[in-house]
Amino acid sequence: MWSQVYNPFNNSVLSTVAAALPVVTLLVLIASNKVKAHIAAVVALIVANCVAIFIFTMPADMSLRATVLGAVTGFFPIGWIVLNVIFLYRLTVEKGAFETLQNTIGGVTQDRRLQLLLIAFSFGAFFEGASGFGTPVAVTGAILIGLGFSPLAASGLSLIANTAPVAYGALGTPIAGLSSVTGIDPFLLGAMVGRQLPFFSLIVPFWVVWAFAGWKGMKDVWPAILVTGVSFAVPQFLISNYINPWIVDIGASLISMACLIGFLRVWQPKVIWTSPALRGKDESAASAPPPKPLKKVSTAQVWLALLPWIVVCVILLLWGTNAVKNVLNAYATWNYPVPGLHNMINKVAPVVATPTKEGAVFSFTWLSYTGSGMLIAAIISGVLMGFSPAKLLGEYAKTIKVCAYSLITISAMLAIGTLTRLSGIDATLGLAFAGAGVFYPFFGTLLGWLGVALTGSDTASNILFGNLQKITATQLGISPILMSAANSSGGVMGKMIDAQSIVVASTATNWFGHEGSILRFVFFHSITLACLVGILVMLQAYVFTGMIVH
Repeated sequence: MWSQVYNPFNNSVLSTVAAALPVVTLLVLIASNKVKAHIAAVVALIVANCVAIFIFTMPADMSLRATVLGAVTGFFPIGWIVLNVIFLYRLTVEKGAFETLQNTIGGVTQDRRLQLLLIAFSFGAFFEGASGFGTPVAVTGAILIGLGFSPLAASGLSLIANTAPVAYGALGTPIAGLSSVTGIDPFLLGAMVGRQLPFFSLIVPFWVVWAFAGWKGMKDVWPAILVTGVSFAVPQFLISNYINPWIVDIGASLISMACLIGFLRVWQPKVIWTSPALRGKDESAASAPPPKPLKKVSTAQVWLALLPWIVVCVILLLWGTNAVKNVLNAYATWNYPVPGLHNMINKVAPVVATPTKEGAVFSFTWLSYTGSGMLIAAIISGVLMGFSPAKLLGEYAKTIKVCAYSLITISAMLAIGTLTRLSGIDATLGLAFAGAGVFYPFFGTLLGWLGVALTGSDTASNILFGNLQKITATQLGISPILMSAANSSGGVMGKMIDAQSIVVASTATNWFGHEGSILRFVFFHSITLACLVGILVMLQAYVFTGMIVH
């Protein structure tokens, strides 16, 4: 047995600096734009191992086992989802279905700002609710690049837009994960998040258009932005507080899309914004694909173009239900407790009240993975579109080649996240935030942001820091429901800067090797929005206490 050490230098500042080395290394290397993302991730993983072994005293064999476990977990399930989403996308491009879908959406409005609202925010929120784990960024980034947006605009704005829905992504998986580690009723947690994020569901549509078109460009389409935000935020609040936390994104996104499309039938801006690049400096503007003239499509063509995505939605909705998962897992599950690691590490005070063993089980539920559902949907869609089995295999091989570096990056990132969790490095960073005293509601929210930036998953961040939030809040006399929910709400703003999401965005927009440019563009938006969430949580903790769910 080995017990985690949270202050190896007996100096909280030095220990925190040491704990931050892996993530700082990763972000600096990616932001430099001189090191490719997969190499940066591998270098940061080496740094994480050195910090864990030589500073935090983790036995070397445990460190290496944790690394391998994390790398495999990176591919299953996250890399598996990305691979199969890109596979389906390539199939629809090959058959022209994707171009028809672009023409259909472009036919609703030719204004780039309104296309952003419809695609990146509303349509993306649906895919976040149905599957999460990078799917919305992959789909919306690909659609935007196909419509002629610059690569930086398509990737960066898809990342910013994919924030407000994240806490309820993949049929409420982050809420379920948070409940599992805190012991708090998921309906209470979902309701509390639903009293935080709707404010940002109003803000983010304005923010995305402002980031793209500037203040004046945003002001000229404010009625459409307001319709988009209100029609998402209100259902988000109502569903999360009065129905359940599992279908929040799906319900809110469908209502938002319907309201925006209906509104655009009676209102259009005076001046149509056709520039595909970000207002101001856009280094990718020269790489923007030339805009194609929109073709008239028949109703039958529209339904054929939508068919693959309808198949995806139906299958992923089924795959996201516990009933289907339980049936599939009964026949397709392999649980592998990692020898020499599983239950061999103790998490200790002050992170937990009593020593708690850390599990290290690779749960290979290969058929119930969201990526497996996506692969089945892609195969069915491919057959319906007329692909032969041989052609499907050929396209899949090409997809693997295209995604190879992205999959390496994702696996290395999850290896870092798993290692820092099992070594106690993440807990050291968490304790640094917990020392903020009266300002804890603000910094505790940023802890959720940091967790998602590190792990790439709001679910993982909730599992990592959820119980710490509950314990610290109780010690400080703050509502544990508020702070547990704040971990999830703050975490959504870290989604746009985690390496996995950035790699997914660069892959979907065919802008390989420019992950640093994307990170530099979205970082300001990420930290600013996270701070705004922190301010809201501070107000809820000390001023508007009536908003807290009990």
